[in-house]
Amino acid sequence: MVSEPLLELRDIEAGYGRAALVLRGLTVTVPAGQIVCLVGPNGAGKSTVLKVASGMLTPRSGTITVDGVDVTRNGPQQMLRAGMAHVLQGHSVFKEMTVAENVGLGAYTVRDQAAVAERTDFVKTLFPVVAERWHTLAGALSGGQQKQVEFARSLMVSPKVVLLDEPSMGLDPKTTATVFEQVVRMRDAGLAVLLVEQNARRALESADLGCVLDLGKVHIAGPAADLLADPRMAELYLGGAASRLEEGKAR
Repeated sequence: MVSEPLLELRDIEAGYGRAALVLRGLTVTVPAGQIVCLVGPNGAGKSTVLKVASGMLTPRSGTITVDGVDVTRNGPQQMLRAGMAHVLQGHSVFKEMTVAENVGLGAYTVRDQAAVAERTDFVKTLFPVVAERWHTLAGALSGGQQKQVEFARSLMVSPKVVLLDEPSMGLDPKTTATVFEQVVRMRDAGLAVLLVEQNARRALESADLGCVLDLGKVHIAGPAADLLADPRMAELYLGGAASRLEEGKAR
């Protein structure tokens, strides 16, 4: 049974500067303790949804609520305090700093050292490679290991929702599988996850719910397993003959 939304973006219209709208009346909800995956063709607005949710982009209209509280006009710092943690595309570790130092940066706004210690123990347990390489320079880690350090850093502020943008970007299939296993571990630890991923099939296999975006709107939504079985998805987004996702890999 799907719980009440922890994060809700309703009737969102958003764009960049004076350019045309990217999101056109989009509605997405993220229940507590669920992975919601956004898939769709290049230019559908998937990453823009995450930027709106994290306060990096203020919507022109519509509302954003977190745990029932309206946070529509909040900037990034306010969104972070409201419970949004945003892990961006690519790698964002500081390579000349240790894993411990990178993870610790996630708690720079936390003044309670007991809470920091508790969160540190939590992420080291959740991501064993982080504990194993704690004193290693982050630049010496593989791409998949660096991504887990980014995950751990994002959890140091005890977020309500983790926003993940293309976590498998640039990773080989084996490493991608490991990264998605860690996404599921976050969900199993009680976190809500809003995931944008170009590898639609792999992402939906890990998700609870899925939303197919096109031209800034949600066109198909429902349980991820149902979307995987939907012939429309197979034809358009999951490697069918007319797959639009396979026509271009970069946004």
